[in-house]
Amino acid sequence: MTPADLSMTKAGRALGVSLDTLRRWDRAGRLRTTRDVRNRRRVPRAEVERLAQRPSRERHEPGDRLSARNSFSGRVRSVEVDGVMALVELEAGPFRVVAAVTRDAVEDLGLEPGVPAAATVKATSVMVEREGT
Repeated sequence: MTPADLSMTKAGRALGVSLDTLRRWDRAGRLRTTRDVRNRRRVPRAEVERLAQRPSRERHEPGDRLSARNSFSGRVRSVEVDGVMALVELEAGPFRVVAAVTRDAVEDLGLEPGVPAAATVKATSVMVEREGT
């Protein structure tokens, strides 16, 4: 370990990925880590720089899986910004997905009508009731 090694948390922040993602990459051999005297994983700065060179969309390798099962790829249909929040409507084939996100997210992602985007839906519970009976 050298003083240039980063904690997993700091490496994740630098790369814009979660701690769990770094742990998966380490187990899969996609991330080289070292251990400190307390057996904590450390990430050499050179590793962070190597991974930072890859575009963020490429950081998710084929085979990486999210816990969410519903992912919709499509195009932004509309964006309605009101104060600090925004509604983004995504047209994904026969589906329309509407998400409430922050204004900052809309600006950071460059979301505007016609832009390709993907929505991943994760819900802890969804209730459906039959109407008209």
